[in-house]
Amino acid sequence: MNTNSLVQLIKESGTVVRNETYSPLVADIDTAAMMEMYRDLVVVRRIDAEATALQRQGELGLWAPLLGQEAAQVGSARALDTEDFVFASYREHGVAYCRGVDPTQMLRFWRGSTLSGWDPYEYRMTTPAIIVGSQGLHATGYAIGMQLEGAEGAAITYFGDGATSQGDISEALGFAASFHAPVVFFCQNNQWAISEPVTVQTKTTIAARGEGFGIPSVRVDGNDVLAVLAVTRAALARAREGSGPTLIEAVTYRMGPHTTSDDPTRYRSGATDDEWRAKDPIDRIEKLLKRIGVFDDAFAASVKRTADDVAAELRRGCLETVEPEAMSVFDNVYADPHPLLDDERAQFASYQAGFEGATS
Repeated sequence: MNTNSLVQLIKESGTVVRNETYSPLVADIDTAAMMEMYRDLVVVRRIDAEATALQRQGELGLWAPLLGQEAAQVGSARALDTEDFVFASYREHGVAYCRGVDPTQMLRFWRGSTLSGWDPYEYRMTTPAIIVGSQGLHATGYAIGMQLEGAEGAAITYFGDGATSQGDISEALGFAASFHAPVVFFCQNNQWAISEPVTVQTKTTIAARGEGFGIPSVRVDGNDVLAVLAVTRAALARAREGSGPTLIEAVTYRMGPHTTSDDPTRYRSGATDDEWRAKDPIDRIEKLLKRIGVFDDAFAASVKRTADDVAAELRRGCLETVEPEAMSVFDNVYADPHPLLDDERAQFASYQAGFEGATS
């Protein structure tokens, strides 16, 4: 695979591109399936916008927006089977939605109302990982475990271009290659690691760095949901059949801030934003659906209703969250009783009791 070439199945104009390798992998995606993927993209963007608004209104402590990266997440998530396990970073809200996670559960972590957010085993997806790059090692270890047990499925891990500068990702790539682990490394190259451009992270393509570890790698247009679906299906198939890891570099763009505590106008130009805005992943599918004559007012209204309903439920769930009692910090730390935790619980209870009846 030429790691400088970019796999694309839908042009920015909405026209379809034929690719001998990858087009057959999405031959089952008919018009109805494409319309549902469009719905996913719109709903995911609406979830992101509502969560950003909630943070601005003081209801969340922080939020990591995904604006512009919807196709990379929806396309890859829709390639997963039920037995596959996702190891996420902190921005994969779209993947979580596609895995069936209640959007309200996504917010509780960012609200500070929970130590986690959801049961990873229920959805076969980890909760947000704030330590940059650590999830690459977790995914590789889990994949090797699946391999040893003869389990079906594969692991997939998501990270950004900046994380490729972390030693954890290099170690994960090295282990995965050596042990032929059934894992897919999915890099969302959104061009910016907080305020540093990807050119500071690497002087080659990120996919080329994967080849350096002996891992087959592919670059895909991360704003093309169909192309992302195809390359992810191919990578997962390799992993499940025992052919080892794959690195996918999904070339996309973070349209908003790194997190809601960031101001991107301080380090990048509006002209660059405008250039990428013309490549909007949702607009691209809308143009395609209009070309084939299935995007009408009724469909647009239906999608908007779905997105508005999800956003309303998200806001309601956030505002109605019952905040945890202080002592609940000791819950779910260990599966079995632990004497050290028991001592800490008793000490904290005594400390809390010291405030009873105190006046300000």
